[in-house]
Amino acid sequence: MKRVGISQEFFGGMRAMAPLTVAVIPIGLVFGAVAASKGLSSFEATLMSVLVFAGGSQFVAMDIWTHPASWGALAFSALLVNIRHVLMSASIGTKMPAFSGPAKYAAMLLLADEIWAMAEVRAGENRLTPAWYAGLAVPFYCVWVLASLAGAAAGAFLGDPEAIGLDFAFPAVFTVLVMGFWKGRDTGAVLAASATAAVLAHQFLPGVWYIAAGAAAGVAATLVTNRHQEACA
Repeated sequence: MKRVGISQEFFGGMRAMAPLTVAVIPIGLVFGAVAASKGLSSFEATLMSVLVFAGGSQFVAMDIWTHPASWGALAFSALLVNIRHVLMSASIGTKMPAFSGPAKYAAMLLLADEIWAMAEVRAGENRLTPAWYAGLAVPFYCVWVLASLAGAAAGAFLGDPEAIGLDFAFPAVFTVLVMGFWKGRDTGAVLAASATAAVLAHQFLPGVWYIAAGAAAGVAATLVTNRHQEACA
């Protein structure tokens, strides 16, 4: 009976994640195509998705990719892009009492924006279990890797992603995720602060500092709105 329960949990997570798993396919295709256009082989592009598993930092890496690659610049850019994972893991980590130590570490290795968002929603409604989380993360990870491979292999045939509209897949997925967390005026204030800081940093600072600026402004705005709510309570 326990084995059946674990199976049901896994497939429950898989079903909940299915729309986002499908949505990540064009993003993986675009990444693979972009990587191929930068001179990476199909194996190299796929290996990057296997080891990094972070679409944002992978796209940024391709944006600044040179031959020979500047490993220091790539590492620093990846750090800036993925610094939000510190906040995401801290948040979801408090909602994992059912996870053993190794299971929690494995869950963090497979953490992505979409997986974090769905896990947070689940934790707010029901108990978050390792099997349900695995149903979210494992198929999503596999699809991302396979889509990257397909995109890299077919890069020459896909051509410019902007020409066929695939470049919009990335922001579209995150728009859906943000709307899933919409809680009225306070959410709007946080988004406005984050967007304003990111745009200003993009205009006046080189590199990918706009990502860190947007994240910092969003955290600050969240703290302000939370204190305002406590004061009014």
